[in-house]
Amino acid sequence: MVSSSTLSPELAIQVLVQFDKSMTEALESQVKSKVSIKGHLHTYRFCDNVWTFILQDALFKNEDSQENVGRVKIVACDSKLLSQ
Repeated sequence: MVSSSTLSPELAIQVLVQFDKSMTEALESQVKSKVSIKGHLHTYRFCDNVWTFILQDALFKNEDSQENVGRVKIVACDSKLLSQ
């Protein structure tokens, strides 16, 4: 949307920041189940307080079911950084 000039870059950043805040609130207040993830760690990095993990042949498992995924990218940061 930014490349087609539908959204300005500033508004796009505001949307992403609000999405991150809303997801954090929803995960804290509405999600009660836990998921375990196992797989082959292909790549990991820590840059600018952000962790990035790339897993191959990952297995997601909760109380009721499990799901195999060939390749998954997990990006994580400290939620306290969102309030800055």
